[in-house]
Amino acid sequence: MNAAEQRLPQQDGGWFLTDAGLETVLIFQEGIALPEFAAFVLLESREGRASLLRYFRRYLELAATTPGAGFILESPTWRAGLDWGAKLGFDAAAMARINRDAIALMRELEAEYAPRVPGRIVVSGCIGPRGDGYVAGAPMQYGDAERVHRPQVEALAAAGADMITAITMTTSAEAIGVARAAAKAERASAISFTVETDGTLPSGESVASAIDAVDADAAAAGRAPPAYFMLNCAHPSHFAHVLDALGERRTRLRGLRANASRRSHAELDAATELDAGNPQELGADYLRLKGSWPSLNVIGGCCGTDHRHVAAMAAAVVGPPHLAGACRVSGAVHVEPLRSGSRG
Repeated sequence: MNAAEQRLPQQDGGWFLTDAGLETVLIFQEGIALPEFAAFVLLESREGRASLLRYFRRYLELAATTPGAGFILESPTWRAGLDWGAKLGFDAAAMARINRDAIALMRELEAEYAPRVPGRIVVSGCIGPRGDGYVAGAPMQYGDAERVHRPQVEALAAAGADMITAITMTTSAEAIGVARAAAKAERASAISFTVETDGTLPSGESVASAIDAVDADAAAAGRAPPAYFMLNCAHPSHFAHVLDALGERRTRLRGLRANASRRSHAELDAATELDAGNPQELGADYLRLKGSWPSLNVIGGCCGTDHRHVAAMAAAVVGPPHLAGACRVSGAVHVEPLRSGSRG
């Protein structure tokens, strides 16, 4: 059995937290300029690495106080594919190095927090779309999508990522390309689809048909399918109705990285200020979803969310934090405020 066929800890149950809107937090709350929304550029300087460590430690501190929770460390490589790197002046060799450096940074954090986080820490190599995470863009053939994403997948796998997670996939075709590349690199994968206000992908595909397409491609090739699927970059009110139509496919969905904002992607693109919504309301939304989504056990945020939102989710669906590491005020988790100035 190769690594792509081995079960990940989160497939065996238990709650796993992850981070939130990395890019939107860094830009809007930390005041850090990210060209092309690319957080990977921060790996190139001591100050940038310190910013990334500070960001991830907020979530790991939360995981350390959440009863029984594990944590999935998503590398800051959402924009670290060859096409995006080329736009910023990085050649293929530089991008391979950057992806390796990202996993090394995640391993550094894992070593620091493994003694304190109750569950397992999983290091994931994050893959983003070739184009915009909100727009389907030009159609891609499966082979083209695999070719585009393979160099980054191979770099992340060679650096020792436990798994590959494709976030903000807007079409099943591109998701299939990433899944193929991950399987050939002998890494389990997770596929997270962007969904619109009507619960469909930007391509117009339903969540059900997209899951079926990715799983069917794996079956036809006789290889392991993705370990699980996720939904991202939408408010729970946009897709809650989709769960009822999934039937048995619902068990293939394990993760959710929702927006706190109820705005559409077009509205978010046009906005000049960050819409962070209400953390406590989002936590309550996750709790409501839990009742009709038994397989849900990977939780985090997307555009506009930060550690306050993930704290509210964790308190709602997992339970109050250990008092030794955090306190609760008026039913809400009290956390240190962010300095003023995500994968979204």
